[in-house]
Amino acid sequence: MSKHQQRPLLIPLATLLMLAIGLQFAGLLDRIDARVGDSFVAHHAQGRMPPADIVLVAIDQKSLEAMNEVAGSWPWPRAIHGELIDGLEQFSPKAIGFDILFNEADSFRPDSDAVLRDIAREHHNLFFPSLLLADGKGAPLSALPSSLGARRTAAAKDNAAASMLVPLVLDQVNWQGGLINFEKDSDQRGRHSRLYHAVMGWELPSLSASIASFSGTSLPHDPRIRLHWHGQPPRTISYSDLFNDLTATTPVLAPTLKNRIIIIGATAPGLNDFRPTPLGALTPGAEILTTAIANLRSSDWLRDIPLRWPLLAILLIGLIWAFARRKSPLQSGMALAGLTLLILLGSYAALSINAYAPTGAALTLAWLAYGFLTLEAQWREHREREAAVMLFRRFLDPRVVDDLVKTGELSRDKRPESRDITILFSDIRGFTTLSESRSPEAVVDLLNRYFTQQVEVIFRHGGTLDKFIGDAIMAFWNAPTENPQHAKQAVAAALDMAKALDDFKRELAETDGSLADFDIGIGVHTGSAVVGFLGSDDRLDYTAIGDTVNLASRIEGCTKGVARVLVSGATRDACGTDSPFDFANHGQFHVKGREQGVDLFEPSSR
Repeated sequence: MSKHQQRPLLIPLATLLMLAIGLQFAGLLDRIDARVGDSFVAHHAQGRMPPADIVLVAIDQKSLEAMNEVAGSWPWPRAIHGELIDGLEQFSPKAIGFDILFNEADSFRPDSDAVLRDIAREHHNLFFPSLLLADGKGAPLSALPSSLGARRTAAAKDNAAASMLVPLVLDQVNWQGGLINFEKDSDQRGRHSRLYHAVMGWELPSLSASIASFSGTSLPHDPRIRLHWHGQPPRTISYSDLFNDLTATTPVLAPTLKNRIIIIGATAPGLNDFRPTPLGALTPGAEILTTAIANLRSSDWLRDIPLRWPLLAILLIGLIWAFARRKSPLQSGMALAGLTLLILLGSYAALSINAYAPTGAALTLAWLAYGFLTLEAQWREHREREAAVMLFRRFLDPRVVDDLVKTGELSRDKRPESRDITILFSDIRGFTTLSESRSPEAVVDLLNRYFTQQVEVIFRHGGTLDKFIGDAIMAFWNAPTENPQHAKQAVAAALDMAKALDDFKRELAETDGSLADFDIGIGVHTGSAVVGFLGSDDRLDYTAIGDTVNLASRIEGCTKGVARVLVSGATRDACGTDSPFDFANHGQFHVKGREQGVDLFEPSSR
């Protein structure tokens, strides 16, 4: 890619860079990734079923109403939970975990607390939650009982302390369990489950990790995992239904809980245990806990794949390549749209292999880059079109330029190409003598008046003005627009230029009779030449080069003393059999650079 191609891309890319940095520090890129990921995860979850060996015993609205006669209003006497634990034990559940805090003693019903404490002491498969508080220094962590499972690392500080809500209602031997703190991201949504909380070198386990580890699962080394949700809640039994079933003569529900992990938690709306997750704003906390346990036991939590910056780099390289080579913004946009669809489909499909590949932020930045590059390309195209219009107005009739603008054929990027054209050279006879006898100002004024008339004739006949070479004029036909009648128009222009000269001489004779010898020679030749913009990046000329141009110049030199206008045999033949001209043969002329003579003809109108 040349520096000329790179230069226009710097502004949009620099704008994108500054915008990306701002969005990154503002956290908006993370939120875009999260929202796109949430929609995919929630949709993908519809095809995932929760495992059958995890059962939620829900303290739902039905239970609150049904247990009112037995237990009264919530919170129930804790002996109720003790009776449930004792009744379940005969059916050998694998583990029973509570998503209910037991940190404060029931001052009105201390005997009820004692019942729960005594029953819990007899079971080893019970798990009770704790909660880590953010405020206050709290008690020293070294004083925690081993049953809670806190692990001291090599970096642990001697004065490590934390403020926690622990199950003080129970004996310390039953503090087995862990933290149930809601793990939320910057947008307050919960997408992860923390396996342990690091506090001053200590690792405090979560309730989900403790239960999963107790069931025989090897835990990952990561401090947290991204949850892979299920499309529906786990098998759920109302607390009241299970409680009544345990007191029935022939239990029906309880026998189905053998070797099951039972989580007891609140789902009733009035108990306010709901959290925002990818599944919705009101996901029961107990279902978050069961999802974490299920993911750990099946090892199917989502593994993060950091795609944002590598994916953006790949997309930017493609966009830079397309815009540097002046590809159509529409084509580039369609290609980017196709890639966007494929990337999104791939990101969604990755969930099937437990991979989380966020693509929203990278695609957003890529589309912003596309927008910036498109605006820059349109501005650059407008600027170049204006420059091309100004440039072509030097060579073409303004009406022709307007037509080229309307048809979209006008561009400074037209590459030089080979095509058949007709070249015309015109030169003033005796210009040196004429200029020696007049002041420079008078000579310039004379030339400007002469060139104005001659160029008007060239434009009127559809010619392209190439350049002025001193007192000479070079023009050609059949470029930049194609014209099958280019030879005829060039010959007609040459004859009209001769007539215009006669009118100009009569005008001059009225003021200066010494200009009677002022004359011109015109040479015309048809052949192949290379036509297009030639020059440097900063200075271009639309011109024709090649042997055809040289021969036309040599023919003009042969007109002196022979005829005012001479054309080559190629031009005469190109005019066709229906030519409106007669051609008088002046024979062969030997011109510089050619071994064989050139047949030259003097045209005249029929």
